[in-house]
Amino acid sequence: MEKVLLNMKAISKTFGSVQALKEVSLDLYAGEVLALMGENGAGKSTLMNILSGSLQPTKGEIYLKGEKVTVPGPIAAKKLGISKIHQELQIVPEMSVAENIFLGRWMKKKGGSVDFKTMAAEARKYLEMLDVHVDPATKLKDLRIGEQQLVEIAKAISLNSEIIIMDEPTSAISEKEAEKLFAIIRKLRSEGKGIIYITHRMEEIFQIADRLTVMRDGTYIGTVKASETSKDEIIKMMVGRDMSEQYPKDPTEKGEIALKVENLTYTPPAGSFRRSLKNISLYVRHGEVLGIAGLAGAGRSELFECLAGVHYKDTTAKISIDGKEVTIKNPADAIKAGISFATEDRKGTGLVLQRSIGENMSLPLLKKFSPAFFMKSGEEKKEWNKQMETLRVKAPGTKTLASALSGGNQQKVVLGRWLMTEPKILLLDEPTRGIDVGAKAEIYQLINNLAKQGMAIIVVSSELPEVIGISDRIVTFCEGELTGEYLQEEATQEKLLQSATK
Repeated sequence: MEKVLLNMKAISKTFGSVQALKEVSLDLYAGEVLALMGENGAGKSTLMNILSGSLQPTKGEIYLKGEKVTVPGPIAAKKLGISKIHQELQIVPEMSVAENIFLGRWMKKKGGSVDFKTMAAEARKYLEMLDVHVDPATKLKDLRIGEQQLVEIAKAISLNSEIIIMDEPTSAISEKEAEKLFAIIRKLRSEGKGIIYITHRMEEIFQIADRLTVMRDGTYIGTVKASETSKDEIIKMMVGRDMSEQYPKDPTEKGEIALKVENLTYTPPAGSFRRSLKNISLYVRHGEVLGIAGLAGAGRSELFECLAGVHYKDTTAKISIDGKEVTIKNPADAIKAGISFATEDRKGTGLVLQRSIGENMSLPLLKKFSPAFFMKSGEEKKEWNKQMETLRVKAPGTKTLASALSGGNQQKVVLGRWLMTEPKILLLDEPTRGIDVGAKAEIYQLINNLAKQGMAIIVVSSELPEVIGISDRIVTFCEGELTGEYLQEEATQEKLLQSATK
């Protein structure tokens, strides 16, 4: 008989007058991967925050191996054998990789001083399990987001917990790195561990999960075996409706070349962990969506940063907008020229978390809304409400703090900010990272609508079905070089992967 590790029974949670969870139940067996599915705002994170001790339930009970327990905090959760890999990284940027992996449990020598040598050796062991080749002494701030996420995964594995919660663990890592993670998950499953896996990537669910539990609007919808269901059935359970047409099919009229980049070369400063770029030439037309595919660390984000003027001193290139050569020395120059860049790192460089939705949206436009030091608050609020309505941001109002939003809604605020600048060219770096399937469809439709209005859009995405589905053309990057170009109708996942791994 299967051994039950966890029972969460009739869990309810209210925040003031808002009911986030209503009598949600969940079971987890030893040696099982349970996928927890639902749109942003379905209550998945709230339920897992209760299990990991970050929140306390208003009602309900938690049982571990049949014994009723309380989880008063994250430290108590770890002592009970529950660990969590967070979607939003829980790291200390100024500390080393090894120090982060063993945070709160540093190894000591007999005299009481920290044993950095042993700690580094142990950290290297867990990193090698994930095929991560970074020096354990490297500071976290010097790693890319994908590498930081792998360090977070290594930390969770090092805890040797019986129950591991994985919240979007592959959102910032490459397909190759994800495969390594899946191998580790299978090993943990064979050892009798129970894994609760949260993701919006459907293909992963059927690759790794045994059962799927679906939530919607803070309630339990159902649990099914992965082998006995389909993608369409799960999506219907999640959103309460059919979503047969995930990618918009509306053709857009292509105009003249909006952005032309010739021979862009970027040489990072000594000691930098950024990817160098070599002789990148590409273009995008008005009304066109250009997709960029490639593995993590291929140089796609660096290209966007160069186009936004972040690395002007280390970049050589000829950049033309609407046929006119421009010089972009900084992000302000980029905005003036008509280029807006929505970063992949919404919490690091995308948002000011302790500011409101409205304030975050207005950041690039302070001069527009406050000429001569007087705020044009009426006009500003009108724009905020327009973007919230267009993007379907789920929040009480524009005064809500960005830190209080779900990951998907934070991403929408980042998009809203740059749409308010009314750009000619929109650079979107992983625009659907951490966003549920329903919200993804909304973003895809938004991209299509913007292209129909004549905007030129370049999208970086690590999800190959996505980059094929939303793009008119696709270019591939590998190790800082442009290695291929395909029209949408001729692109396949196999072709893109082949070009991205040359």
